[in-house]
Amino acid sequence: MNRLWNSVVGKLWGTILLLVLFVLFIVTVLLLEFLGDFHTEQAEDTLRKEAVTIGKIVEQHENVEDSFEIIRDILGTETNTLIVRNSESIFLSIHEGLNKEVVQEKILDDKDLSKIYTSNEPIVKKMLMPAINSEDRMEDYIILAAPLESNKNIHGAVFIYQSLEVVSKTTNSTTKIVFLSGFIALLLTTMFTFFLTSRITLPLRSMREAAIQLAQGNFETKVPYLQKDEIGELGIAFNQMGKQLKHHVEVINQEKEQLASILTSMTDAVITFDTKFEVQVKNPQADLLLDKWYKSLEATEDSKLPAELQHLLEYVFEVKEEFDEELEIKGSYFAASISLLYSSGNVVRGAVIVLRDMTEQHRLDKMRSDFIANVSHELRTPISMLHGYSEAIIDNVVTTEEDKNEMMRIIYDESKRMGRLVTELLDLARLESGYLSIYKENVLVVPTIERITQKFDQAAKEKDIGLYFEHNLTENLSMHLDEDRMEQVLTNLIDNALRHTPENGSVTVQLSMTDAQFVIKVIDTGYGIPKEDLPYVFERFYKADKARTRGKSGTGLGLAIAKNIVERHDGVLSAESEIGIGTSFIIKLPIEAV
Repeated sequence: MNRLWNSVVGKLWGTILLLVLFVLFIVTVLLLEFLGDFHTEQAEDTLRKEAVTIGKIVEQHENVEDSFEIIRDILGTETNTLIVRNSESIFLSIHEGLNKEVVQEKILDDKDLSKIYTSNEPIVKKMLMPAINSEDRMEDYIILAAPLESNKNIHGAVFIYQSLEVVSKTTNSTTKIVFLSGFIALLLTTMFTFFLTSRITLPLRSMREAAIQLAQGNFETKVPYLQKDEIGELGIAFNQMGKQLKHHVEVINQEKEQLASILTSMTDAVITFDTKFEVQVKNPQADLLLDKWYKSLEATEDSKLPAELQHLLEYVFEVKEEFDEELEIKGSYFAASISLLYSSGNVVRGAVIVLRDMTEQHRLDKMRSDFIANVSHELRTPISMLHGYSEAIIDNVVTTEEDKNEMMRIIYDESKRMGRLVTELLDLARLESGYLSIYKENVLVVPTIERITQKFDQAAKEKDIGLYFEHNLTENLSMHLDEDRMEQVLTNLIDNALRHTPENGSVTVQLSMTDAQFVIKVIDTGYGIPKEDLPYVFERFYKADKARTRGKSGTGLGLAIAKNIVERHDGVLSAESEIGIGTSFIIKLPIEAV
């Protein structure tokens, strides 16, 4: 039932039905009022005529019996009369039905009707008296009192009274007819309404189903428009709307995909915030950055953003201006560019921030400055020595040939050292830039490393250092690597170990293999490297304590070159050391290379 009342059919049917019933009600009320007044007027006119006629008959006939039948014939249906010569005697009484005495007594005792004895004008009155056809029921009567022998001061009267039951019966009949008409109108209205609304609601239901399909994304949905009225035009407009929606959604999806592709491919982090600092949109780079920040935040902190970024956003929202600044967040450097987002009414609804990680740039700038400083420092000593000794020779400061030869030998050694420094700088630059090619081929591991180790036998004997080569591998084990470059690495490591190991010490080259890696260790029993210096031993020009740099032949670039070569072989070079015990340099190559 609720579904019917909530539908267009129910509402239209109810509206028309209420309108018809309201009109019928008004018509019924007016008709009943009209019929009541009409019947009353008709009864009054009839009673007046009958009263005049009866008065004349009574005046002309002295004998009651002669006038009785004539008066009875004159009276209408359910009309009775009471003729009084004076107020105390009844001349003639005609009453058909019950309660005669009661009715006549009420008429004669009525004060308004008693005025007829002294009046020359008829008196009409309605009274409630006992019914003629029932002992226990009261009904309305219309009573007309007409003067009799009105030429006398006190005269008689003719009382004619008639029950208004006829009017009630007429009213009831009329009411029944109206109700019947209303029922017929209800049926006809219902049939007409449902027929009419079906012509309207069926297309509307089709449009509703089509609208639901459109809401679910099915833009191919169409509604038939067979009618050539407003509903048909609505169907045409609906289908055009579906086409436009499909076109606009496709354009929006293309733009969204394009924007998503741009954001995804960007190396910078892009984050959109609302005014409550909640993240709305972010790209993968931003997601990684936020996750990193979130893991580094303290458990007691409410905000998920670093304090530096939080303060910057608060400032931008406060001044409502775009902002470009470089931030340092938890040891990293970012170039931040913030633009405001506005809603309708020029109200700030958020901000988009682009973060470019400048940490590597800062590191490279620092490395560049350190590199220039280190190169200047490393070149200054040999250049100073070259300049000083050559100037001494030119100025003939040296008097003996032996001193002169010694100075020339020093000049030669320093020039060789400068040449090695420049060569290693170029090699390192080529390695780091990727321009130095690595030519890999299958190499027998054990014989090759044993050969490289044996090159240092004489140097080890001269320093009274034991040089050992240990392994438990098969002789035919091969690796896919650049033999010359790996020889450069091992040469550097073994030479460093011999130079920093005291007499009676030992240097061991050890080979082993696990399930995932091939391991080469160069172990010495030298002075060791302080723990705080271990993370920096592979940086260019880095020098630990003076004990490890006593020799003048080192350039400070060997370990940096070795590490870069190993990494070009997808391996890892690391160092372990304890002061006074020794140092181990460990090369780990992936097992796939074996």
